[in-house]
Amino acid sequence: MENPFANPFFANPAFANPWQTHESRLVYDNPWIRVREDQVTRPDGAPGIYGVVHFKSIAVGVLPLDDEGCTYLVGQYRYVLDLYSWEIPEGGCPAGEEPLAAAARELLEETGLRARHYELLGRAHLSNSVSDEEALYYLATGLTQGSAEPEGTEQLQVRRVPFAEALAMVQRGEITDALSVLAIQQYALRHR
Repeated sequence: MENPFANPFFANPAFANPWQTHESRLVYDNPWIRVREDQVTRPDGAPGIYGVVHFKSIAVGVLPLDDEGCTYLVGQYRYVLDLYSWEIPEGGCPAGEEPLAAAARELLEETGLRARHYELLGRAHLSNSVSDEEALYYLATGLTQGSAEPEGTEQLQVRRVPFAEALAMVQRGEITDALSVLAIQQYALRHR
């Protein structure tokens, strides 16, 4: 996939960082995230603080699409949001693992599906005002069914739906997970 930000317009020096960081301190650290608080001078010249969440892995998502035009959604309870969420298969890619291998692993773990072909649909920063979390999302085709192997933290339901229904779920606000919305809409834009 060609990087649209390789265009010289986006590298314009006029877009230099207007923030000044004076001091950073670690306020929280666990195996998945690190939180720091920076003492800064804001773009308007006023002093301030900025909290930053660093993710120790990148997020990967997979939009599986079978030969009949159906996709597979994974339903699970999301602790942070205190709600049940329908999503594409997704998870983390720790340092040292190739993102495509992580995507294939997540697809197998959550749905039992294997794919013969993968295509990178896109890359995104999921909440760039407070975190550096980066995500890659893929289209998976040439699917074969095996057995799912969810992690101990996952109690999953898998639903096979026509792609048009998944897109309608996004449009109705029934799918709100960022990676899922991005992957579904990106595929829809490319294949309308």
